[in-house]
Amino acid sequence: MSRPDGKPLSAPERRTRVWDPPGDATESAAQLALPGMAEEVSGEWTWTDDGGEMEPADYVHATVMRGEVVQALAPRTGGVYVDATVGGGGHSEALLEADPSVRVIALDRDEDALEASRARLARFAPRVAFVHATFGSVADVLRELGVATVAGLCADLGVSSPQLDLPERGMSFRREGPIDMRMDRSSGETALELVGRLDERDLANVIFRYGDERRSRRIARSLKRAYGEHDLHTTLDLRRAIVRGVGPVRVGGVDPATRTFQALRIAVNQELDELEALLRALPGIVEEGGTAAVVSFHSLEDRLVKHAFLRGEAWAPLSKKPLVATEEETAQNVRARSAKLRAARRLPEGPGRPAR
Repeated sequence: MSRPDGKPLSAPERRTRVWDPPGDATESAAQLALPGMAEEVSGEWTWTDDGGEMEPADYVHATVMRGEVVQALAPRTGGVYVDATVGGGGHSEALLEADPSVRVIALDRDEDALEASRARLARFAPRVAFVHATFGSVADVLRELGVATVAGLCADLGVSSPQLDLPERGMSFRREGPIDMRMDRSSGETALELVGRLDERDLANVIFRYGDERRSRRIARSLKRAYGEHDLHTTLDLRRAIVRGVGPVRVGGVDPATRTFQALRIAVNQELDELEALLRALPGIVEEGGTAAVVSFHSLEDRLVKHAFLRGEAWAPLSKKPLVATEEETAQNVRARSAKLRAARRLPEGPGRPAR
C-alpha cells in the first residue's frame, strides 16, 4: 500500500485509512454523469494514527435478500436509485448489473464500508456516486446533488458482519475491544461516553426501550457502579458488569448481555431517529410509480416501516406481510434469519389515485 503520491506508508500511517468525500456537491453528482455537472471528481486520503486498518478486501459482508430487494425495485432503464446503506455494496451491485443505464447514489455513515463498496463497484464508476452520510439525511444529500426525485430506494438496516466481527468497533461481547459501537467513528459519542453521561434512570430507560430488556434497572445500576469505579474499559468489562447485575443465566438461549448491547448501539447511533427521518423523507424523494424497499432486523424497526407504508395515501405495499430470507440463504448466512423486507410503490398525488 502507498500514499496517494506513490510513497510507501510509515507504520503509524498504515493503521487507519479514511476517505474524505469531496465537499463540492457538483463534483459528487458528476459521478452519475448528470447533465450540466463537472466531469471530474476529486477527493483526498488522510492518514491517522488512531485505529486499526482495514483493506477493502477485508470487508466481507454477505448481502441479505439481494435478489428480493432488486426484484422489488424492478430497476428500469435510465433510473436513478439510492442505496441508503451501501455497506459492502451488494445491493448496489445488483442494481447496476440489472441494467447498463441504471445509476446509483450510495450512502453510508461507515467510512470502512464506503471504501469497501467503492472498490467492489469500481467497474461501475461512471454510474455510481458515493456519499459519506447517514440514511436519515438522504433528502439533504439529493438536494445537494441536484437530484429532485429517484426511481427507487433501498435500505438495509442491519449491522454488517465487519462491524460486528471487528473488535475495535466494540459492538460485540464475543471479542474484546473498546466500548465504542459507533458506525461512524469520525463523530459522535461512544457507548462508554453514553453510559457515563446518562444518569441511572435514563440509562435504564434506554436499555428497556431499545433492548426490550425487563431487567433494565438492575443492569443500569450495575453499569453506573462499574463506571464510577473505573471498571469499564472493554466490551468484556461491559458484559461482566451486566452479568453482575442479572446473573449469567441465558434467557431463552440468549446471552444476558445481548439486549443491552443492542440497546446501547441503537442509542449511540440514533438508529430509530435516523429511520424515522428516512421514512418521513421518502414520499418527497421517490417519484410516482417508484419503489422503496427496507430490510429491517428487529421489531422496533419493522414496526416503524410497516406503519409508514400503511399511513396516509402515499404508498401501496407490495405485500401484506414482510418477506423473509429463504431457507437456503439462512443456511448460508445465519444473520439473515431475522431479516424482514417491506417494499411499497409510490402512489400518484391527487385525483385519480388508484385504490389499494
